[in-house]
Amino acid sequence: MKNTPFLEKHLALGAKMAEFAGYNMPISYTGINDEHFAVRNSVGVFDVSHMGEFILKGPDALDLIDRVTSNDASKLVAGQAQYSCLPNDNSGIVDDLIVYCLQPNQTYLLVVNASNIEKDWNWISAHNNKGVDMKNISDNTCLLAIQGPNACKVMESLTPTDLQQLKYYTFEKNSFAGVDNVLISATGYTGAGGIEIYFENKDGHAEKIWDAIFEAGKAAGIKPCGLGARDTLRLEMGYCLYGNDIDDKTSPLEAGLGWITKLKKRADFPSKNALIEQKAAGITQKLIGFEMIERGIPRHHYKIVDSEGNQIGQVTSGTQSPSLSKAIGLGYVALPHAALDKEIFISIRDKGIKAKVVKTPFE
Repeated sequence: MKNTPFLEKHLALGAKMAEFAGYNMPISYTGINDEHFAVRNSVGVFDVSHMGEFILKGPDALDLIDRVTSNDASKLVAGQAQYSCLPNDNSGIVDDLIVYCLQPNQTYLLVVNASNIEKDWNWISAHNNKGVDMKNISDNTCLLAIQGPNACKVMESLTPTDLQQLKYYTFEKNSFAGVDNVLISATGYTGAGGIEIYFENKDGHAEKIWDAIFEAGKAAGIKPCGLGARDTLRLEMGYCLYGNDIDDKTSPLEAGLGWITKLKKRADFPSKNALIEQKAAGITQKLIGFEMIERGIPRHHYKIVDSEGNQIGQVTSGTQSPSLSKAIGLGYVALPHAALDKEIFISIRDKGIKAKVVKTPFE
């Protein structure tokens, strides 16, 4: 397993560690619910340095990005980021990612999922037929997500950037905790507000920034948070997790990601024509949110059935929501069963447990 530069910090804080995407990662410290509420109510910090980062540079960098991603990166100006995905040749998804525009038409940062770093690199490289300069900086990049309604307020003493005026999905490069050239991004995977910071792993920067963050957040009750709380937080928002809710076989249209699938953009990307046809014909299954009406926790791969026990779909993610005190989940169902308030059943130990389709974010 690989370790992030913050391993000693995690161990000193008593983190429960486990393997995730080839990395030794903190799952929880004081408990998933405790960390979850820290982020929802104040501020928490996630080490997500396992994520992958690629720099694409050169006059044809934008052309390459537009030919491999579903969204329209040509709309980006310097300091803007964009959620997107990499469609494959079979209308599925290689990965979802964030595209950062460092210099329009010239330099971009792509942030990809840890489990897909090699796969994404190979996929993008296979389409790089115009000599775009590509660098994989994943192993030398630290990424901390400082999330929660108080995150920007308590971190503003550490940087000249006006964090509270930084608009969603924009970023600045600036100093942070005395370290230069930190990319400060108004993004996150929790729905609770906050920032994510990217910086180079050198000269003790990791320890310096970590310590400064926790000192600045002490009065606000800042907590270190693991991947367990990250999952419950993102699921309450209805955010997709690659490998669960989206994968090589799920269409972005089926996954509710039509808003990042720009079928009218000039550039051709893999499966563009097939997705145009799928949209015209209509999808046959859809990713839905649901809440349990009867007692039971939905889990990945559980069958979704109708009142007669016929399988109509499958759970992709599920949990007991800490904020809502009820069990919630995401899953694909055949289109006739996807209407809001539709009664469905989750097969738990071969018994159909009643649930209903609801909109996301869950409430």
